[in-house]
Amino acid sequence: MGTEEECLKCPVCQDLFTDPVTLPCGHDFCRTCIHTVWDTDSSEKVPLFCPECQIFLPPDLTLEINISLQTKAELFRKQVETMATNHIIYCDHCIEMASVAVRTCLTCDASLCQAHALLHQQKSTFREHTVVEVTSDPLSLKCREHRDELKLFCLKDRVSVCCLCVLVGSHKNHEAAQLHDACKDFKNMLETTMNQLLERRCEAEHAIKDLESLYTETVKSASDYRERISDKYSRIRAVLDGDERLMMQVIDAEESCMTEWLDVQRGMMEAKILEIDQLRDSAKTLLQESNELRFLQQITAKNLCDPLKLAPIQDIDRSLCDPDKLRTVEKLVDDLSVALSEHFPRMWSYLCCPELDPETAHPNLEVSHDRRQVNWRRQHSAEASDAQPYDSQYSVLALASLKSGQHYWENVVQEKPYWLIGVTTGNDNRKPDQKPCGLGVNETSWGIYHGDGQYLACHNTQEKQLSVEKRVRKLGVQANIQKGELSFYDADTMALLHSFCLDCDQPLYPMFNPCIDVRGVNRQPLTLFWIKDPWNWNDGGVSEDPVVTDQ
Repeated sequence: MGTEEECLKCPVCQDLFTDPVTLPCGHDFCRTCIHTVWDTDSSEKVPLFCPECQIFLPPDLTLEINISLQTKAELFRKQVETMATNHIIYCDHCIEMASVAVRTCLTCDASLCQAHALLHQQKSTFREHTVVEVTSDPLSLKCREHRDELKLFCLKDRVSVCCLCVLVGSHKNHEAAQLHDACKDFKNMLETTMNQLLERRCEAEHAIKDLESLYTETVKSASDYRERISDKYSRIRAVLDGDERLMMQVIDAEESCMTEWLDVQRGMMEAKILEIDQLRDSAKTLLQESNELRFLQQITAKNLCDPLKLAPIQDIDRSLCDPDKLRTVEKLVDDLSVALSEHFPRMWSYLCCPELDPETAHPNLEVSHDRRQVNWRRQHSAEASDAQPYDSQYSVLALASLKSGQHYWENVVQEKPYWLIGVTTGNDNRKPDQKPCGLGVNETSWGIYHGDGQYLACHNTQEKQLSVEKRVRKLGVQANIQKGELSFYDADTMALLHSFCLDCDQPLYPMFNPCIDVRGVNRQPLTLFWIKDPWNWNDGGVSEDPVVTDQ
C-alpha cells in the first residue's frame, strides 16, 4: 500500500491529492498547492513552471480537475479512515515501546500517549498548540483549503472555518464567531426549543384527553338517544317498524362516523407527540456533546441551527361532536307522533351511498378501495403549492347515474376548508379523449362550493353567496328527477341551504371535488355517509339499488 499511497500524494504538501490537476508535462499536484507555488495572488507576473521537472508552461494554461485521480485519492482516503477506525491509534513519539494515544495535537498533527501529552502541554513552546481527543484523521478537524485549525464558525454559511477563510478565503467578509460562543448560542437555542417542544407535548396530551372525553360522550350520547327513540317507536304503530329501523341505522352511522373521526384526530395528536419526542431526544443528545467542533458539525448536519417554527396545537372543537343529528332524529319522531302524514316518506327514506367511479377521477385524486372517499393525492401537493384551492376539473363522478325518482345522499366534510359537491351530466369524463368537465361552470352542472367559511351556489359560471349560520359538517343532496329539483341541506339539522331548478333531460351523475391540498391544510377526504341495508320506502324492503354500497 506504500507505493500506492506515494502515487496518490501531492509532491508539494505530501498529503493525499485534493482537487488534483495534471500539468502538460504529466506531473500531478493539488490545485491549491500549484497555485501557491506559482503565487497567483501576487501582482507580479511569474512564469508558470512545473516544480518537479522545472519546465516552463504556457502563461494561459487552464487547469482542469483530474477526475480519475481524484476518485482514486478519495477511495484511498476512505480505506485509510476505515483501517483507522478498526485499529488502535498509537503515540507518534514512543519509539522503543508503542503506547496507546489518548490525545492528538492539531498543530503538530501528532498522536500522543498520556505521558507525551502531559510533556506536550508543560513545554512553553507547545502551550499555544491545540490538543484534542485522539483522532485518526486530524485533517478532518482542519480547514481542507488552508490546512489551518477550525477556530471560527461562519454565521452566514453555518460551517466551521479557519481564520484564513474569513480573511482571504471563500468566507471573506462573512460574519464569524468563536467556536465556544457559537456553541453557547446554539445550546441556548436548543434549550429554548426543548422547552417549546415540552409545551407542545403537554398541549397535545391535553388535546388527546379532550378527544377521549369527546369519544366517551359521543358513545354515551348515542346510547342515550338510541334508548329514548326506541321507547318512542315502541308506541308507534307496527307499520312504522321500517322507519324505526332507518332511524337506528342513522344513529349507528353517526356514532361510527364521529368515533372514526375522533380516532383520526387522536392518531394525529399521537403522531405529533412522537415527532416532538424524537426532536427532543435529538436535541438532548446534542446537548450532551462536549466537543464543540463535533457539536457544531452535528447540529449543522441535522439542520438544527435555527429555532424550530412549531405549529401550535389546535384546541379540540367540541362542537364537532355535538349530537345535532341525534337530536334531529328525536325531534322527527316527536313530530311524527303529532302529524305522521306530513313526514312520510321523508328525505332519509331515500338515503343511499353512491359508489365513486375511479375511472372518472382526475389523475391528482385518489379514490379509496371501498369507493366511499376521495382526496387529493399527497405526492401532488408540491405541484399545487402556487395553485388556488378550487379548480373545477379536480372531480370524480359516481358510478351510477340518476335517471328517475328521488335520490338523497350525504357527504361528510367536517372541518375540511375547501370542497365542491353537486351533480352534472358530465358523462364525457368517461371518454379518454375528453378532459374532465367542470362542476358548476357550465349549464349542465349544479353544485355548492365551500371555501374558508363561505358557501357559494354554482351553476353556469354564476355564483350566489349563501347565508349559512352554522358550519356544515355533512352536506345532504336531494335530487327529485320528476319535479326537476336539486336541493342542498345541512344534513345534521335538515336546514335547506339552496335549491336549483333542473332544466335537463339527461341522466345526472353525483360529482365530488375535494379541491387542491395547499400546504397540507386541505388533506381531509370527502366521505360519503352510509348505512347498512337502507330501507326502500317504495317496496317496504331492502333496496337493491346498485348505487348502494353494502359494507
